[in-house]
Amino acid sequence: MSRTIALIGAGAMGGAIGARFLETGNSLIVFDLDPEKIAVLEAKGAATAASAAEAASSADCVILSLNSPGIVRAAMFGPGGIAEGAKPGTLIVDMSSIDPDATRALAADAADKGLRWVDSPLSGGAPKALIGQLTLMLGGTDRDVADAREVLKDVASNITHMGPSGAGQTTKLINQVLCGLNFLAVAEATQLAIDAGVDAARIPMALKGGRADSAILQEYMPRYVAKDYRRTGRIDNMVKDLNGAQDLARRTGTAMPLTAVCAEVHRMLTAAGLGGEDQAALMEFFKGAKKEIPQ
Repeated sequence: MSRTIALIGAGAMGGAIGARFLETGNSLIVFDLDPEKIAVLEAKGAATAASAAEAASSADCVILSLNSPGIVRAAMFGPGGIAEGAKPGTLIVDMSSIDPDATRALAADAADKGLRWVDSPLSGGAPKALIGQLTLMLGGTDRDVADAREVLKDVASNITHMGPSGAGQTTKLINQVLCGLNFLAVAEATQLAIDAGVDAARIPMALKGGRADSAILQEYMPRYVAKDYRRTGRIDNMVKDLNGAQDLARRTGTAMPLTAVCAEVHRMLTAAGLGGEDQAALMEFFKGAKKEIPQ
């Protein structure tokens, strides 16, 4: 079923989501503050809008792919924001990764304006979005999540309703703890293999199917070995998410010593100028973080 979707935020993640929606036959209206990002989707068949309000005005569903609670709130309720243009009852699906408390506040404020809200953070990154295989964790009412599922099935192969508003974002923080620790563990193991004279590029196949196996091992150990720093994510975004997990842990009284170490490594690399690089650049930690990245 073809539908009209407004996409607010066309960065690396939003751009991939938008491209997939277009590929699967949906009509897409895109708005971003960066004209170059809009142009990429426009070349693929998207319509463009001069504001988030204009994009939302004729959409069946509005997708947000933004970077912080403040940016999401501005896109929703600021001048020219979604709330100014969206029809009553419009479904808002926030695919950003933001704080659960901020999400609950946004959902409540959206409801006050007659809009429906589902938090739908993701795992899998841009590569999985492009082939429709994202993993999504949803928070919202049964009805709203059911409607969101019909839209999101074009970009995701695993969609789980985790509970009310904010439950999706809480699940994403847990996902990021597991991913952050796994990225760092695989990078550390890669360096050990290299230093010990083992062909680290062969390790993923050697361990495939065993208890140490993971999607991150299979994808990232070869990239770590090759110093393949293609950007499919950002180290500073992981810092944001690990900060969120640590904030949640403080509220719940949960001890997370490994997460604390992982977060510090990511902060060190960000301070060294590598925050905009992919997780593959974690390898720089093991030889002293450097700002020069192979192109």
